[in-house]
Amino acid sequence: MGEIMEQTVFSVSDINREVKMFLEGTNTFKNIFIEGELSNITYYRSGHLYFTLKDASASVKCAIFRYKYRGVPEDLKEGDLVKIRGSVTLYEANGSYQIVADFLEKSNSLGLLYEKMEMLKKLYFEKGYFSDEIKKQLPKLPINIGVVTADTGAAIRDIINTTHKRFPNVNIYLYPAKVQGEGAAREVSAGIEFFNRMNGEKQLEIDTLIVGRGGGSIEDLWAFNEEAVIEAIYKSEIPVISAVGHEIDNLLSDLVADKRAATPTQAAEILIPEKEKLTDKLESKKNLLSKLLLNRVTMMKKELEYRKNNYYIKNFGNILDNKKFDLMEKEQKLSRELRRIVQKSREQLDYRKQRFDRINLQKIILSEKENLKKKSAELNQIMLEFFENRKNELKYKKARLSKYSVSDILKQGYTITRKNGKIVKRGIELSKEDKLEIEFLDVKKKVVVK
Repeated sequence: MGEIMEQTVFSVSDINREVKMFLEGTNTFKNIFIEGELSNITYYRSGHLYFTLKDASASVKCAIFRYKYRGVPEDLKEGDLVKIRGSVTLYEANGSYQIVADFLEKSNSLGLLYEKMEMLKKLYFEKGYFSDEIKKQLPKLPINIGVVTADTGAAIRDIINTTHKRFPNVNIYLYPAKVQGEGAAREVSAGIEFFNRMNGEKQLEIDTLIVGRGGGSIEDLWAFNEEAVIEAIYKSEIPVISAVGHEIDNLLSDLVADKRAATPTQAAEILIPEKEKLTDKLESKKNLLSKLLLNRVTMMKKELEYRKNNYYIKNFGNILDNKKFDLMEKEQKLSRELRRIVQKSREQLDYRKQRFDRINLQKIILSEKENLKKKSAELNQIMLEFFENRKNELKYKKARLSKYSVSDILKQGYTITRKNGKIVKRGIELSKEDKLEIEFLDVKKKVVVK
């Protein structure tokens, strides 16, 4: 038959899948930072970015899906030195590995700031600071608004102009604070705490806070990523709108606030309804309510007039007297029927009592009890004989079947050889290089005919 060799054979798909599972299953290759030089940059209309990252002696293929939503620059060019963050994976179709990234920045730009922001974002996400379940509802029509921003910037002017244009009756209270540079985070958080304290002491009745500033670079906006500001917004009893003018979507103040606005102007538009539109809406509802009430009154008048002319209302006294007489008559009939039923029940009870007195119930019960015991013993004996017969019959059938079982054949020293899942009966069925499976009593072995 030739030499028999044991071997484990993988398909190409199997080995690629195993390698992919290994790479994606270990933390060593997740969320790693890699620095290198860009080449083969391709922006696709689908929103995906593909490129190669290389250094002096090696290169690796990379991809960023939906890059526009991840703050990836759109002016990347060949040779740019960049840093990415991503995870290693394997493309099963051709067996090549690549980096799927979610962050890219040009080197020597703002890497440390973004890393710190990602660390804080993860920390506060795990604490539950960003949960929608804890966000407070904004009032429908706030009367007193607290604003924490610079007193000389465009943000406060935009908020005042937009608010009073939409609803002049709203009061605006400003807490002037630095919004960039050293001490900015401390002053912004102090402003939030100030308005909450004034509300608690009943000195003010602030309905909503707007915390923000105009646009700027990430360094200028960094105060709104600081822990002091995040904690102050989270602990605020007053609803907070984060209104920092910026294009990126990951300032931490936006995530923890009860509402996010892209600009201070938009914050005022979100919060304050237009007085004219609100007045028109109220007037429309007032007119609708008046019509509904008028229709209801008209219908009730008609209903009242109808009831006034109703026969039963006009003749209520006579109808009531007739009902009283009917009730008295029915009461007399009921009383007579009850007496009859009681008398009949007494007679039946006396009759049954006399019958039971003539029967010795105790003897009947004892006799029936003895019969029941006897029949129970007979039934038990029949069941025991039945099960014993079935047991012997099964033993006999098992003994006959065991002569033909595979395990008994193998116990006698024989083996079973299969080719493509079918049992080989004659040697002529075999050829060189045929793959066989030989089944022994304790194990199955795969062999190749040499």
